[in-house]
Amino acid sequence: MKTTLVAVVLVALIGTASAGRRSFNSSSDYQSNGVFGLGIELGAPDGLNGKLFLTPSQALDFGIGEMFHYYYAGDGLHVYVDYLWHPKELVRTEAFKLPFYIGVGGRLWFFDYGPGNNTNASVFGIRVPIGMTFDMNNVPLDIFVQLVPTFDFYRNYDRHDFYLDVDFSLGIRYWFS
Repeated sequence: MKTTLVAVVLVALIGTASAGRRSFNSSSDYQSNGVFGLGIELGAPDGLNGKLFLTPSQALDFGIGEMFHYYYAGDGLHVYVDYLWHPKELVRTEAFKLPFYIGVGGRLWFFDYGPGNNTNASVFGIRVPIGMTFDMNNVPLDIFVQLVPTFDFYRNYDRHDFYLDVDFSLGIRYWFS
């Protein structure tokens, strides 16, 4: 299923790479080249990722996918939504912009941590994503890399009730507008 998902997203990206990007007009340090982007994210989690700019430098970031964690020896469905601020543009060249971002959001994670019955657990987490986006100026793409400290609260998990996790992911998005 992962292979099919990656193939569909890549075909969509390649087939529409010549589409233009819409710019905001604003006096802020960073101004996004687009309004809505959709792509893939690899790491923790693996899955689909989207971003919707509400202002030139503030956005909703969201994702759905699978997350495997070596510590828990289990995997499962992971869904998140973050509110991001892009307070500073670190680099601006003719080819791309490199804004820094930070945010706050939440996640739900449902996973199975072992064989047998009664090994299903769920997590509500408070996320604090910190990252950078390579926002391409000449093609409707961006590439992001992020660290996400998360304060997790567990349900039906016998090892602990609270845990501070740090996830890492990278991804690519196509911008539709």
